[in-house]
Amino acid sequence: MKKYIIYIGILIVGLLLGWLLFGESSNIKNEHNHSEKVSENQMWTCSMHPQIMQPEAGDCPICGMDLIPVEAGAGGLKPNEFKLTKNAMALANIQTSIVGNVPLEGNTIKLSGKIKENQNTNVVQASYFSGRIERLNISSVGEEVRKGQLLATIYSPELFSAQQELITASSLKDSQPALYKAVRNKLKLWKISDRQINQIESSGKVMQNFPIYATVSGTVSEKLVDQGDYVKQGQTLLRIANLHTVWALFDVYENQIELFKKGQNITITTNAYPYKELKGKVDFIDPILSQQTRTANLRVVLNNEKGELKAGMFVEGILEKTVSTSESKIIIPSSSVMWTGKRSVVYLKTNPKEPVFEMQVVKLGLQLGDKYEVIEGLKNGDEIVSNGTFTVDASAQLQGKKSMMNQSNDSNVSEGQENTIEIDFDSDVQKSFNGVIDSYIELKDALIKSDVLLASSKSEAFRKQLEKIPVELRDKTHNYWFLLHSASKEINKKADLEWQRKEFNIISDKLIDIVKNIDELNDKLYIQFCPMANNDKGAYWLSKEEQILNPYFGDMMLKCGEVKQVIEKQ
Repeated sequence: MKKYIIYIGILIVGLLLGWLLFGESSNIKNEHNHSEKVSENQMWTCSMHPQIMQPEAGDCPICGMDLIPVEAGAGGLKPNEFKLTKNAMALANIQTSIVGNVPLEGNTIKLSGKIKENQNTNVVQASYFSGRIERLNISSVGEEVRKGQLLATIYSPELFSAQQELITASSLKDSQPALYKAVRNKLKLWKISDRQINQIESSGKVMQNFPIYATVSGTVSEKLVDQGDYVKQGQTLLRIANLHTVWALFDVYENQIELFKKGQNITITTNAYPYKELKGKVDFIDPILSQQTRTANLRVVLNNEKGELKAGMFVEGILEKTVSTSESKIIIPSSSVMWTGKRSVVYLKTNPKEPVFEMQVVKLGLQLGDKYEVIEGLKNGDEIVSNGTFTVDASAQLQGKKSMMNQSNDSNVSEGQENTIEIDFDSDVQKSFNGVIDSYIELKDALIKSDVLLASSKSEAFRKQLEKIPVELRDKTHNYWFLLHSASKEINKKADLEWQRKEFNIISDKLIDIVKNIDELNDKLYIQFCPMANNDKGAYWLSKEEQILNPYFGDMMLKCGEVKQVIEKQ
């Protein structure tokens, strides 16, 4: 009996051990399978650059450190997304707004323009015969004249002879009526009145000087002769403007033309009378577009009986748009939009609870005052950056994300250098970068020598040269000034040669964009490239010498590289 009890005990212990062993193994297997499913969605990031997100383990494309797994629940960012701190948002005054479908009815358009003379009422006062101006009764522009007023008297040898012919022909008018009539008609062609002709004929005396009378009332807008001048037949003496009506001329951009039509009501205000509104109607829209400004003239005729409107005054016109549709459109503020070439981009806030952003290319429609209609790229309810857009774009570029100037989502912008970005730089901006280029060359030379302290010093000098550019010009650099300044400060954060060369790569890429788009260079520049720099991804730099001296390796591989492009001064 004891044997059976022992056997049963052994059996129970065996079953218990079997369950523990095989049951635990099964659990481990299940846990392992679960782990495998998790690993399929595992993302990898860099501890130094958390904006980097990759689906596989490897090296950080920015600093080369080993990537680490993203912790479960950490909420990794998409490849083109980047995150700003709330403190940075506040310091840069970055604001966002939610876009939505807005009915187009009721939107007004503001136009800027000037008061001009009404050319339809302008008169050219000309001389109908050659002669010398014996007396000019108009002394200056701006004088008021009345119709019939004596403007000048002219001595004309031709008229002197014609008068003598008239006196002779008048004595023969009964025997030779055709000759008499021809002589009178000759004087009439010179705008001599019948009264004057009859006076010459009856007196039998030749008039020495003939008067010129104003044919209209108005204001002298241009005086083209002086007393004593000799004038030819048909020559202009004065221009007389009737300012009882004037034109208000406005510039209409090419993409706005369809919003206007003849007869449209317009409200006009002037700087001189800011609280006084003038009502008018669109009288004419120029069918020919200016090739220089890409604008057409829109004309409004204004009553000016009191003479309050002066030619040259700046005016502002407000019109209600003529596009009528029941369809609602997405309207965004112009401060949200950035342009590079033909692209228009905005920054989309992708996480409603966190300051996470991503660049979004949009297609714009009509410009409605300080707003734009969006045809493609946004939908109702999207939240976009409406203030501080350039600051957000700079953050995207510094974090290696897709941005206005860098369409690639790869952190290595150097690989796209051969695709030239077209940028229109102001002439004064172009001139201001020559000193910056000189400082850049000195920084490059310090890195060629692999001298950390010298590179730090030259980076500071480079930044000081940037700071010499006036503030009003910095805003015209399409954010390049900010990017160069920020990368220069990064160089001085670490006394580490590898770090300095990484930031120098960013400076080089941006400066190359600039020099490719400016015409006023002091020196010939060589764009040079080393395929082994930047972790074998390649990197560019600028040089004033054709000889290759590599700033990314120094003495280690001093001659590594080649000239990719030569930029000549214009």
